[in-house]
Amino acid sequence: MADGEVKQSTAESTAYDRNDLPELLPIYYKRLFPYGPYYKWLSYGGVKKSYFHNREFSFTLKDDIYIRYQSFSDQSEMEKEIQRVMPYKIDIGAVFSHKPKDHKTVKPGAFQAQEKELVFDIDMTDYDDVRNCCSGANICEKCWPLMVIAIKIVDRALRDDFGFDHRLWVYSGRRGVHCWVCDESTRQLSQTARTAIAEYLSVVKGGESQTKKVTLRDPMHPSLKEALKTMSRHVDQYLFQQQDILGTEDRLKKVLQLFPDPGLREILKEDADKGGDSKDIWERWMKTVKSEKERDNMKKCPYPLVEVMFQYCYPRLDVNVSKGVNHLLKSPFCIHPKTGRVCVPIDVEDVDNFDPFAVPTISTLCKEIDEYKEQPGKENEVQPGTKRKVQDYQKTSLRKSVETFNKFVKGLSVMWRGKMIENSDQKGDF
Repeated sequence: MADGEVKQSTAESTAYDRNDLPELLPIYYKRLFPYGPYYKWLSYGGVKKSYFHNREFSFTLKDDIYIRYQSFSDQSEMEKEIQRVMPYKIDIGAVFSHKPKDHKTVKPGAFQAQEKELVFDIDMTDYDDVRNCCSGANICEKCWPLMVIAIKIVDRALRDDFGFDHRLWVYSGRRGVHCWVCDESTRQLSQTARTAIAEYLSVVKGGESQTKKVTLRDPMHPSLKEALKTMSRHVDQYLFQQQDILGTEDRLKKVLQLFPDPGLREILKEDADKGGDSKDIWERWMKTVKSEKERDNMKKCPYPLVEVMFQYCYPRLDVNVSKGVNHLLKSPFCIHPKTGRVCVPIDVEDVDNFDPFAVPTISTLCKEIDEYKEQPGKENEVQPGTKRKVQDYQKTSLRKSVETFNKFVKGLSVMWRGKMIENSDQKGDF
C-alpha cells in the first residue's frame, strides 16, 4: 500500500459481486460453514434435550424474503435446511417454550421466549458525530480502533465486573461487532436485568441534537477508571494522529463546545491559539486543567478532558439489542450480503491485530478451495499425525477464525460437563 493511502471499506467490496451469491453460497454452506462446533455451541452440550429444538432461527433469502420461526431437531436437519434454502443472512433468536416452527399450533400466550444469550451490538455509525474520516457504512483504518477500544472495555467489564466467563466476539461483516455472553446464568437473565447491565455500560447518552453527551461525577466509578486506562493507551495514536481532533479550526471548535464552563473554554481557546498539533494543544490543556483544579475551580466539572476522551472513544451500545430476550442477532459465520465478508469470531487476546479488511469474502474462500485442489497431492491430504482428511476450511483463510470459534466452544464444554455431573448426582438422590 502506498504511503499515505488509507485502507477503506465501503458498503460494497470491489473484490466481491453480490450477483455471484447464488453460485457461491452452495459451495460455502456445503464445504465451509462450521456446522459441528456451531451446533455444539447452540445446543450447549445437550444438557437440556429440548434446548436446540426450541431455538429460533430466521433466514433472509434472495430478494430480501424474510422467514422467522425456523427451528430444527438436530444438526443434520439444520444442515439440510440451510443447504436447501441458501439464506443470504442467518439470524439467531431466543430459546422458546415450544418449537418455533410449531408456534401457530400453540395456544395464544403460551409461546414465550424463555432464554437467550446476553448480546451486544456496537455499530460504527453510532460514532459518526466523532469520526473525522468516514461516515455511514464506511470504515477505515483510522476509525476501526474505536471497535478495538470498545471490545477491550466491554469485555473487561463483563469479565471482571459481572464475572461472565464465556464471551464470543464477532465481526459483523461490515461496520461493527457483536458480543454473545453465553454463561448459563446469563442466558436466564430477565429483560430488567439485561437492561440494567446495558445501562451500566452506557456512558455516552443523548441524541443528535445534544452536543455534550458525557457527564462524569467525582469520585469516578472504578469501572470507568478501568475504561479510562484502556482509552489512555490509544489516545496518542487514535485521537491525535489518526483523528487529529484538534487539527483544524472546525474540529477545535467542536471539542471546545464540550466544556460547559465559559471561563475554562476561553482559557483553553487561548492555549490552542498558541499553535502546535493536536498533541501539543492537549498537553497544554492538561497543564491548564491541573492548574484550575489546584485553584479549586473545577467542582462542577471535575474531569473536563476525560469527558472529551469518553465522548470520542467510549463504547456506544445499542441498548435495545441487549435488553430484549426475543431480539434476533446476526449469526456468526453467515455472509454479509452487501460486502460478501464472513461474520468471523474475533480473538479478544489478539484484538489489536484484528484487521477487518483482511476478513475473507465468500468469493475469496471459494477461489482458495479451487486453488488448493489444483496443487499436486493436496486433494486427499490428511492432517499431520492423523488419518483424518484436511477439512475444507483448513484449506482457506477461514482457518484461523474457525480455530478461534473451536477454542470458545471448547471453553463452554467445561461448563457442560459440570452441569451434566450435577444433573447425574441429583438423579442419584432419588
